Amino acid sequence: MSATTHDISRDRFMLEGGLAHMGYDWWWHSFTAHHAETGEERPFFIEFFTVNPELGGAEPLFGMGPDGARDGRRPSYLMVKCGTWGHDAKQLHRFFAWDDVTVDSGVPFSVRADDCLACETRLEGSVDVSAEDAAAHPEWMSDAGSMSFSLRVDKLIAFNVGYGASDPVRATEAFQMFWHAEGVKCAYEGEVVLDGERYLVDPETCYGYADKNWGSDFTTPWVWLASSDLTSRSSGRRLNESALEIGGGRPKVGPVALDRKLLGELVLEGTPYEFNFSKLWTGSRTQFSCHETDTQVIWHVEQETVHARMITDVVCDKADMLLIRYEAPDGQARHTRLWNGGNGRGTVQLFERAGLDWKLVDILDAAHMGCEYGEYDATEPY
Repeated sequence: MSATTHDISRDRFMLEGGLAHMGYDWWWHSFTAHHAETGEERPFFIEFFTVNPELGGAEPLFGMGPDGARDGRRPSYLMVKCGTWGHDAKQLHRFFAWDDVTVDSGVPFSVRADDCLACETRLEGSVDVSAEDAAAHPEWMSDAGSMSFSLRVDKLIAFNVGYGASDPVRATEAFQMFWHAEGVKCAYEGEVVLDGERYLVDPETCYGYADKNWGSDFTTPWVWLASSDLTSRSSGRRLNESALEIGGGRPKVGPVALDRKLLGELVLEGTPYEFNFSKLWTGSRTQFSCHETDTQVIWHVEQETVHARMITDVVCDKADMLLIRYEAPDGQARHTRLWNGGNGRGTVQLFERAGLDWKLVDILDAAHMGCEYGEYDATEPY
């Protein structure tokens, strides 16, 4: 199976068996839009996050109480998360009880509640949180503001991790966190209204992305880099059939945490270069470092197989990022410093094996990058 093989069966709702009581499943979307009047460019994100459906009922359940303290309860709800990066960055949360959610767990998937809908080809919804409610409800983990969206979705390039998220592995719930990116390059079309301001989303300039994660807990460290706005230094051309994806951290199989590992793929004008530690025969190896300065988050990733080598360097200004907030299925919020952005920028150096040496294929400039980095506090167990 090629890394670029589309497989919408991996996008279906996964909270069955043990994960129905202790599991999360989310569908993430990010893209760039332009102000309808001024043309100002702005990045947005939309996520449908589900957790512990078998615990739910007539009201959303939270792991945090109204006083902001964790009390050992497990959460159960659909959370529609949306927002924007850059100046006045914000994340807005709307919660639905499971009695009010309709899920089509087949293929293709759909999740619907009131005016909110996520499926393979559409995103619809609205979130409106007043300043008073945001302050009175810390359990919502939400900023104040309003955002509505109506978008068509076309997932053009996939990153399929292969056996690591296949039916047999999923059935055993072997990994703590699974991943599938059906839309490493994704075309969105429609509009977003943020705090009364209308933004238009064009498939040619949205630099869109769509993936999903599911499992029983999150990983630490948590690393994600993605861009479909790639320009070749050798030709000077923007590469319209190309996309970059890197993600992972420290995979956990049952109770055993593996060494720090990342999955990655560069599709270069239709040719895939995959770096996947689960495909042992490729000799895939990864070294990476991520760190913060006072003003930036910085990533350096070196990945290699027997045939190819890729060096990725990315930086994102903290002023263009936010600390994204989740609670895990057990009700804890261990990621208290999970930086998330949509304006990363960097370079990708790609090499191919030439005898005993490496031959440079190209250097790519990457922009409009989705990016994420965070680690649990050292006092937290993993």
